[in-house]
Amino acid sequence: MRPAEDKRGDMDISAIPPERIRNFSIIAHIDHGKSTLADRLLELTGVISKTGKNKQVLDKLKVERERGITVKAQSVSMFYEHKGEQYLMNLIDTPGHVDFSYEVSRSLAACQGTILLVDAAQGIQAQTVANFYLAFGEGLAVIPMLNKVDLPTAEPERTAKQIESAFEIEADCILKLSAKTGLGVEQV
Repeated sequence: MRPAEDKRGDMDISAIPPERIRNFSIIAHIDHGKSTLADRLLELTGVISKTGKNKQVLDKLKVERERGITVKAQSVSMFYEHKGEQYLMNLIDTPGHVDFSYEVSRSLAACQGTILLVDAAQGIQAQTVANFYLAFGEGLAVIPMLNKVDLPTAEPERTAKQIESAFEIEADCILKLSAKTGLGVEQV
């Protein structure tokens, strides 16, 4: 698969039928790895090269980069081939801080699904719950994922049980990954 930036010149976006266009977001509490996962997805689809220097590519504001907190929603389009079919995946990045729940709700309104990302070392936090219910209220498909499973302090089994109990999502349906190292990202 050639990088997406090479494909853009060859692809006619209007040739992609609506049933192969997906709008999705990643919702998470602050510092659960949302921006890092976005970076890995952009690398996986060839939108950006795998240089190892990709940190918070979608975070444009100085405060976002300095503090690691997404403040302003950004979007990016990625081409992805699955079973011989070309898909247009539109990632709408969302803030993780409780003060920006309105911005999150606006982003979710444009999506068909969302990735619910939970830090396996920290577990469910207040914004995790708030964001889940915003997505649930929009009727979105929610794909639960545990991030940072590679950390020595990670407790993926305990955190998966928290998710199962709080959101009635079966623990064996939860993907486990490390966005920082790329472990499990291809499953996404």
